[in-house]
Amino acid sequence: MNNRLVQWYEAYIGKIVPRYAFFSVISCFVFNSLIYTGTQILMKNAKHYDLSTSFDHNLPFIPEWVLIYIICFAFWAVNYITITRQGREEWFKFATADYLSRIICLVFFILMPTTNTRPVITGDSLTENLMKFIYMADPATNLFPSIHCLVSWFCYIGIRGRKNIPLWYRAFSCIFAIMVFISTQFTKQHYIADVIAGVLIAETCLYIGNHTKLYKKTSKIFGKINAKVFGDIIYDREEEQEYF
Repeated sequence: MNNRLVQWYEAYIGKIVPRYAFFSVISCFVFNSLIYTGTQILMKNAKHYDLSTSFDHNLPFIPEWVLIYIICFAFWAVNYITITRQGREEWFKFATADYLSRIICLVFFILMPTTNTRPVITGDSLTENLMKFIYMADPATNLFPSIHCLVSWFCYIGIRGRKNIPLWYRAFSCIFAIMVFISTQFTKQHYIADVIAGVLIAETCLYIGNHTKLYKKTSKIFGKINAKVFGDIIYDREEEQEYF
C-alpha cells in the first residue's frame, strides 16, 4: 500500500469523499460531459425534433428562474458527495445507475436528437444576461431527456429514505429538485416531455442499480484502479475472495 499517498488522501480529501469513491465520482462528471458535449458535436448537422406541446407554448419566459438553474450545479456536487458516504455498496449501486442513465441518454441523443425554440432576450438585467450566456454556451440540443432534471432527481432519490440523513435535508432535496424542473421550463431550456423522461430514467436506472448485481462490476473496476493507485485490496464480499 502507498502509505504516504493514502495518509495524504485521508488527511485532506478522505473526510469529504471516501477513497473507494474518489475515481468513480469524478468519472460520473467526466462521462456525463463526454456524452453531452460529444453528441452535440456528432449530431450537429442531423435533423432535430421539436417535442413541444401547447403546455410548453403557454408557459411564460421568466429569466429569474435561471438562478435555480445555475445553483443546481452546487446541489449536484453536495448530494453526490453525500451519497458517496453512504457506504461502498450503496455508492456503487448509485454510480452504476448514473452511468446507465447516461448510456440511455446517449441513445436518445443519437437516435432522436431534439431542439427547441428559445425566446429572443432584449433586456439587460442580471438574470437576462445570465440567460444570454447560457443560450450562447449551451446549444438548444440534447434536450430529451433532460440531464438537468435527471441528475437533480438522482440527487433526491439517492438519499431518499436514508435515516442517517436529516429529514429536513431529504425534504429540501426533493423540493429543490422540483424547483430545478420548474426552472428548466421557465427558462425555456426544456419542454415538459424532457422533464418527465429525466425522472423516469432516473427512477428506472436506480431500481436496476439496487436490484441487480451490475454494481459489483462497477465496484470491481474502480477497485482495481484504487489498487493500482493506493494499493487497496479489491474485495468481493459475495465470493469471499480478495484480489490484489
